[in-house]
Formats: sequence, C-alpha cells, structure tokens
Amino acid sequence: MQLTFTPIHKEDLEDVISMFQAAADKISRMNIDHWQYWKNPPLEKINWVKEGIENKEYFFVQNADEEVLGMVRILDEDLLYWGKQDEKARYIHSLLVKEEYNGKGLGIQILNTIAEEAKAQDCKYLRLDADSTNPKLCRYYEKQGFQKVGIKKLPISTYNLYEKALA
Repeated sequence: MQLTFTPIHKEDLEDVISMFQAAADKISRMNIDHWQYWKNPPLEKINWVKEGIENKEYFFVQNADEEVLGMVRILDEDLLYWGKQDEKARYIHSLLVKEEYNGKGLGIQILNTIAEEAKAQDCKYLRLDADSTNPKLCRYYEKQGFQKVGIKKLPISTYNLYEKALA
C-alpha cells in the first residue's frame, strides 16, 4: 500500500487528541496502563503535541485515497528522552495506527518508510521509546530489529529506549 505523510497543522489538534484517546481506550481494553493519561490529557502532554505540530514533526499517515490511517511524530533530535547525541539519527514518537487498520502491517510499513528516508539523509540510527508497562509493544519493536539500549524514567512512566542501525 502506498502511504503518504501529510503534515499536521494546529487546527488538527482536536483530531490528534481524539486519536490518542481512541488508542488509550484500545490499550486499556488490553489491560495495559500505557497512554492512559490521554483519556484526560494533562496540559504538559497537550503542549508537547502543540510544540511538535509547530515544529512540523507530526504527520498523518494516509493511503492513496487520502484516508487517515494513523499518525507519527518524527524528530531530528530528542533531548527529553535521549539527551544530546553525537550520531545523526531520526527519532520516532506517537506512532499510532487507527484500530480498524491494526494487524495489516501498517506499523511496519510506516517504520520502514521512515527508516528509508532517514538512511537517505545519512542517519546512522532510527530511535524510539516504548513504555515499559507495555511488553507487547516492546516485543513488537524488538521483532522489527530494534535493540534496547537504555531506560528513561520520566514522571509519567519508565520508557525503554530502542535503536535500529541503518546500514
């Protein structure tokens, strides 16, 4: 399936929050605590999203019919989770596929698309984090070739840091 990454704009904020809330509901039904703050998001998380939109880091993932299948945040630097790094890398946050499209390989396709673009821009790594309270998600990233290289403790949760070398 051909995917396009369309920049998210500030007027899309409500749609973005709704997508996070729907994902939190799905995750809750799986009895996992991950992302539950999105049900009633704290101001700090809303501001984090607003900042990402202003920095042109958030994208809707769409199919050829321009239907929104999910979203992702792509950064050139991630000081909050990774600190200052020497190697050029691309950082992924908020990778979300709408529930009706789960199980169709879209997450893998999104990761591969980002990896190819990062590799073309001479990035050495693709990096992301996964909430340690969501072991299924951690295993998912490990199956995609990501290696756990650290842990980041933040007030909301503890995150496993993953990277994948872009050979």
